[in-house]
Amino acid sequence: MNAFDLTLLYLLTAVLGVVACRLAKLPPILGYLLVGVIIGPNTLGLAQDNPGIRYLAEFGVVFLMFVIGLEFSLPKLKTMGRFVFGLGTAQVMLTMMLTAAGSMALALLIPSWWELEWQTALALGGVMAMSSTAIVIKVTAERSELETEHGKRVVGILLFQDLAVVPLLILIPALGSEPDTLVWEIGLAVLKAAALLLLLLTGGQRLLRWWLRMVVRRKSEELFMLNLLLITLGLAWLTEHAGLSLALGAFVAGMLISETEFKHQVETDIKPFHDVLLGLFFITIGMLLDWRIVWDRWPLVLLLLAFSVSFKLGLITGLTRLFGAPLGTSMRVGLYLAQGGEFGFVLLTLASEQSLVPPALLNPILASMVISMIATPFIIQYSNGVVTRLAGSDWLLQSLQMTTIAKKAMSADHHVVICGFGRSGQNLARMLSNEGIPYMALDLDPDRVKQAAAGGDSVVYGDATRLQALMAAGLARASAVVVTYPDTTSALKILANTKAHAPHVPVVVRTVDDKDLEKLTRAGATEVVPEMVEGSLMLASHALALVGVPVRKVWRQVQSQREARYKLLRDYYHGADDDSVDELDQERLRTIVLPIGAYAIDRALGSLALDGFGVRVLGARRMGQPITQIGDDLVLQDQDALVLSGTARELALAEERLLKG
Repeated sequence: MNAFDLTLLYLLTAVLGVVACRLAKLPPILGYLLVGVIIGPNTLGLAQDNPGIRYLAEFGVVFLMFVIGLEFSLPKLKTMGRFVFGLGTAQVMLTMMLTAAGSMALALLIPSWWELEWQTALALGGVMAMSSTAIVIKVTAERSELETEHGKRVVGILLFQDLAVVPLLILIPALGSEPDTLVWEIGLAVLKAAALLLLLLTGGQRLLRWWLRMVVRRKSEELFMLNLLLITLGLAWLTEHAGLSLALGAFVAGMLISETEFKHQVETDIKPFHDVLLGLFFITIGMLLDWRIVWDRWPLVLLLLAFSVSFKLGLITGLTRLFGAPLGTSMRVGLYLAQGGEFGFVLLTLASEQSLVPPALLNPILASMVISMIATPFIIQYSNGVVTRLAGSDWLLQSLQMTTIAKKAMSADHHVVICGFGRSGQNLARMLSNEGIPYMALDLDPDRVKQAAAGGDSVVYGDATRLQALMAAGLARASAVVVTYPDTTSALKILANTKAHAPHVPVVVRTVDDKDLEKLTRAGATEVVPEMVEGSLMLASHALALVGVPVRKVWRQVQSQREARYKLLRDYYHGADDDSVDELDQERLRTIVLPIGAYAIDRALGSLALDGFGVRVLGARRMGQPITQIGDDLVLQDQDALVLSGTARELALAEERLLKG
């Protein structure tokens, strides 16, 4: 099979794997891994281990580390310092030490199954310390739990794990050195890394900012992208030739760019390379898995799976509890982080290349990590039930929390329940107070709640997506519910709970744009306020007033748009930067000019049945002049221009009808 055939095979199987995972609501990373197992040399044998493909797949790790470097923000680390450098440091260090000690003890007890040196044990400790950032963050965000007490701790630990990969990328290659030169190699690697980092971080940032500004002045996206790839891969090449690793250089490149004004543009531009190449990397990881060895040694696989998951669950739960979290919160953190991680694959592959991991152990370890990651979404899904059963104090704590909310809301009647007390929630609360309307706000930031409550605001700590919290806040007696933060998943949960238990209470929902407007309306939202559309509406109203249009007329136009649920404003001409995957189902405008020989010429507009495709005719022009009377009896002529409204698919069908019949 030549390189082109192999590339097509990878692309085809990757598409099928990701589609299957999407349908099963699983993270795409699992699809890549399973695809690698199926097409690899140990199963169907469709794809053999190719050094060129493997080297290309390493670029996936390079771009992953680059993105991690972009996210390396000192202010962010400072705000989460207790969780990152306290809890995160303890988790990584203790996991490495206890895993190394346990591996050495296991080698003494069952040498026939588990034979290894201390260098291998230490490398495996680094592998064990990693959890899956990609899976856990995605599932936690979908459950709207990133700002919960356990969510903040989970994010803090994952952030430190990502940072801990950098020294481990230096340590593991050094561990593969000869025993008599091991200390020297480790010291030399640390020294080279320190010198290189010092050089790059002191002078590199100014040089990079100056260079990128020069590139941006050329106003060429192509040139900017070429320079971005050159910087990333160039620094990766530099660190590799310094005896370190490709990934370390990419991490440094990300760190340097994160402190410039081009960070957000770079994040957008690099994402396609990052996603595709990282998927290729995980396919090659899956190809390493030999199911026959796993089948022959299934007791070891199950032992490793049970030990690793239970060990990490117990350790992380205990550490979180030690750092002052309630038992229920601690157990949730442990359950969320008990699996293997994508950086674990990176470190395991690196250790295998350094001959630190025997082939007989590589496959069982790899299999146990893959299984633990597959199980993660299901573990998280049922975590609440597990915690409630095992931690009685968690149920009691939640009951006390609900009692606190109910006590504060007891005297409230015909009040407004505000979900989220950020800037929008606080502005709403002030306006309600000015009108003498009572409110009860729920928020998940304990510091914000403490300060606002001390200042006299009616706000309590509580998760608005939970029915118990809404009922305790007096949902049944409320005059309205307002969701003030733009999170559709969370808003849908609040709408479902409100519709089921207080259908008479109107709900106002805030969103970023009008993408989910229909979905939220169908779910029961009384009003949906899209920030982007409202912003354009306010911009237009101020402009009309400034150029002399009477204020009453401006206000009528604004109100008519709101009453029509922004129907006219939601239709607009899409440009090249508007057609993302998420916007394909949104309505847009398109102008179609009828060329000579078009099917629609000399036919009545009504006979074309464009409304059957879901398309509306908003306007028409003939010889450059607008046609004022647009009806079904309008006979179309050569060079007539029709302004149509519909989704991309509907407009394509309508265009084909107009031109070809």
